[in-house]
Amino acid sequence: MLPTKACPVVLRDRDGIEILAFRHPFAGIQLVKGTIEIGESPEAAAVRELAEEAGLVNAKVVSHFGVWDSKHEGQIWSLHHCEVAREIPDEWIHHTSDDGGHDFAFFWHPLSQPGDEQWHKLFQDALVFIRATVMPQ
Repeated sequence: MLPTKACPVVLRDRDGIEILAFRHPFAGIQLVKGTIEIGESPEAAAVRELAEEAGLVNAKVVSHFGVWDSKHEGQIWSLHHCEVAREIPDEWIHHTSDDGGHDFAFFWHPLSQPGDEQWHKLFQDALVFIRATVMPQ
């Protein structure tokens, strides 16, 4: 499966593993994810998307969490564990130019907890895949 989307997964450990997520103003809680451009590697796309959607620069891919068939609009995701070269706040808002401009409200979600009804269904499913990869039973 050739991936079409890159998802940079940023984790931290604060009394348990937490994953970076954000509230989209119209589409529920999501993870950073975007299209892999022609000629771009999935790793480069993950780092670029993290900068564009979250404002987090100086990130690097430290490991690969695998490829996931989202079964949504033919999207095949390449998931990458990314680290950022600075301390990341508990919460912040980043204005992105996506779709004419949006304010994304970032926060940390406990990875052990499933996404609730506030989460977009696609990202609830992605969270299940990531949790199984990071915290195998």
